Amino acid sequence: MEHIYVDHAATSPMHPKVIERMHEVMQKAYGNPSSIHTFGRQARKIIDNARASLAASIGAQESEIIITSGGTEADNHAIFGVAESYQNKGKHIITTEIEHHAVLHACEELEKKGFDVTYLPVNEFGVIDLEVLNKELRDDTILVTIMYGNNEVGTIQPIKEIGEILKDHQALFHTDAVQAYGMEDIDVKKQHINLLSVSSHKINGPKGIGFLYLQNGIQLSPRLFGGEQERKRRAGTENVPAVAGFQLAAEIAISEKEEKKQKYDSFKKILVQTLTEHKINFEQNGLVENMLPHVLNLSFPGTNVEALLVNLDLAGIAASSGSACTAGSIDPSHVLVAMFNENSERTKNSIRFSFGLYNTEEQIKKVGLELSKIVQRLTGK
Repeated sequence: MEHIYVDHAATSPMHPKVIERMHEVMQKAYGNPSSIHTFGRQARKIIDNARASLAASIGAQESEIIITSGGTEADNHAIFGVAESYQNKGKHIITTEIEHHAVLHACEELEKKGFDVTYLPVNEFGVIDLEVLNKELRDDTILVTIMYGNNEVGTIQPIKEIGEILKDHQALFHTDAVQAYGMEDIDVKKQHINLLSVSSHKINGPKGIGFLYLQNGIQLSPRLFGGEQERKRRAGTENVPAVAGFQLAAEIAISEKEEKKQKYDSFKKILVQTLTEHKINFEQNGLVENMLPHVLNLSFPGTNVEALLVNLDLAGIAASSGSACTAGSIDPSHVLVAMFNENSERTKNSIRFSFGLYNTEEQIKKVGLELSKIVQRLTGK
């Protein structure tokens, strides 16, 4: 039986060229980047080159990139770092109800420490209201953290407009761009973004590596203490092979961005068309006109998510009910609850399909056919 992976928003397979690059670095560049001898300088050069490449990919300067262990650390470093460094200017933070748990749980922890957090609602498409954001801004607001593109439904927030609102306010603007990086055009200067989080394993790079963009001039208290790596902002010996792999994965993702958008758009059309041809009753969750190209979240009335996922897995198809970090949980998606309310059937019958490396049109057609059979069996129609 062919196994089909359509859960790339959870994590993605490493690109073969990335594996080759990391293997090469593991064999030849094993020095400590902090060492001044030849082996150390060789490792340092790899990190410096990667930092320059990653910075250029978002319109930033090399000095503005902090290498992290991934998106969660980047989010936490941004949120806790700003809170601690700027609490003398206020203790109010604004976020949304549909953030990744790396942001939501960090904000909840800050509430325990006396910070006031406003959770912006979203409409039925998962988009915030800019007027509500404006209304909730206060003189003591020090941070606004709003994700770029949602990991469950793919909705893209009006990032540039948010940046315009905040550019003359003391509040710093952080965005979790883990799902959007490598898929969308990001320019931190033009979009007035002060902090931005990225993770490698979403773009066919290795797990355990990412970066936080931190605009020059912004103070950020460190999370880790030890050596003076990352300009004293993030202690710990750098993972040179992972950094090298991350750089190459990012360069490949960005160079193939337009091609992937067209391919994933065709995948969505194929899947939707196949379901329609088999007279399957379904609805799409999210903003159809402005969403991440690789994410498609569908609701199937008369079914439940556990039965759908189990049957898909038995058919050799790996999909998801939403955030990978809540896999196995019987609780409904907090994203769908925010969009439709907790009593909506969509919170219990929605599946996320996310496309990526190695997927083909033939595979997506098969997903559509098998999914049609499963829904018909579960609904008796």
